[in-house]
Amino acid sequence: MARLVMKFGGTSVGSVDRIKNVAAKVKREVEAGNQVAVVVSAMSGETNRLVDLCRQIDPVHDQREYDTVVASGEQVTTGLVSIALQALGVKARSWQGWQVPIRTNDMHGKARIEEIDGSAMIRDMEAGIVPVVAGFQGVGPNQRIATLGRGGSDTSAVALAAALKADRCDIYTDVDGVYTADPRIVKKARKLDKITYEEMLELASLGAKVLQTRSVEMAMNHRVRTQVLSSFADLPGTLVVDEDEIVEKQIVSGVTYSADEAKVTLIGVADRPGIAAGIFGPLSDAGINVDMIVQNISEDGKKTDLTFTMGRGDLDRAVQILEKQEKSLGWAKLVPDRNVVKVSVVGVGMRSHAGVAHIMFKALAEKNINILAITTSEIKVSVLISADYTELAVRALHTAFGLDAE
Repeated sequence: MARLVMKFGGTSVGSVDRIKNVAAKVKREVEAGNQVAVVVSAMSGETNRLVDLCRQIDPVHDQREYDTVVASGEQVTTGLVSIALQALGVKARSWQGWQVPIRTNDMHGKARIEEIDGSAMIRDMEAGIVPVVAGFQGVGPNQRIATLGRGGSDTSAVALAAALKADRCDIYTDVDGVYTADPRIVKKARKLDKITYEEMLELASLGAKVLQTRSVEMAMNHRVRTQVLSSFADLPGTLVVDEDEIVEKQIVSGVTYSADEAKVTLIGVADRPGIAAGIFGPLSDAGINVDMIVQNISEDGKKTDLTFTMGRGDLDRAVQILEKQEKSLGWAKLVPDRNVVKVSVVGVGMRSHAGVAHIMFKALAEKNINILAITTSEIKVSVLISADYTELAVRALHTAFGLDAE
C-alpha cells in the first residue's frame, strides 16, 4: 500500500465528463489499496474569469478581497470531484485551504506556504476517506484566505505530499510527461522516463511550462518523488527524482526556450565605479528582475556599452525608470528590444563533460544565428538570440546534443 497525492489541473477538470474521468482514475488507485489525497485546480478558464471580474470593478483592487474571489474556483471543483467520487462508491470529502489548514504568509495574491498540519487528513485517509483539497489556496496569519499565485496548485500538491509523507505526488496535466524539447516545435523530441530535481527546476525556470518553478523547488527541498503524467491517456509519465536514482546521465537532458524576454542596451555609458549600481539599483527597487548582463570592454577607459535582459512585461517600466536616471548617469543612447528569446540547454551531465558551450555555439553558428548574450550555471547554458530564430535554434541544438528520437 502506498500513500499518494494526485493533482489535477484546470484542463483535467474542465467539464463534468472530465471530472468523472478524474474520479475514475482516483477510484482505481483506491481499489489498488492505496491511500489517496486529491488536489484540484479551478475548472479551465474559471480563474481568468474571476480575475477579470476584480479588474472590471477596480483595476487597483484590495489583494485580500481578490484572494477571496479567485479562490472560489477551486472550492467549486473540490465539491464536484467529491460528489463524482461518492457517485462511484468512494468515500470522499472536500477540504479548503483554511480547513486543512495550509498556513501561509500574508503576501496576498502570491503567498508562500509556511506550514501544513496534515494530521486530520491522515486520519481520514486511514479511515478510507479520500480528501479532495483545493489547490492554490491557504490561510494567512490574519485568518484571511490567501492564494499562492498562478500555477500554485502544483505547489499545493507537492507541499501536501511532503506534509502527508506521501510516497509520490502525481501531477496530472494535458501532457504525458517531460520531453527533451517542446514536441510542438521538435517532432523528434523524446519523453524522459526520469529527470533530476535540479534539471527540472532549471527547465521550469527557463521557460518549460510542465511544472511550476516553486513546486519543483519544494519537491527538491523535501525530496518528494513527483510524477508528471496525462489526465487523458493511460501512459507512463516522467518521474522527477533525486540524481542518485538516475544511473545513466546524458550531457544534456533538454532544450527549452523563454519567449518572455526583453533586452535593453545602454550605449556610451560612463566607465567608472558606481555606474552599474546606479543603473540596477532603481530597477531592483521597482521589483524588476534583471537576468543576463553583458558589458563591453572599454577601449578608451571612458565609455562602454551595457546590455541586460528582463521579463518582457517589465520593459516599459524599466525604460521609464532608466530615462529618469539619464542626467545623473549619462549615456549616448538607450535601445529597447522586445524581439528576443532565451534558449537554454540543461543537463546534470555537464558537471563531468567539457565542451558543452562549444557544441552549442557551433550549432548556432552553422545556422547563422547570432548570440546576443550568454549566461551559464553548473548544469545549464543559456543564450539570448533574435526571436525570429527560436524554432530553428531549438531544433539545431536538439540534434547537436544527440536528443533526437530514433
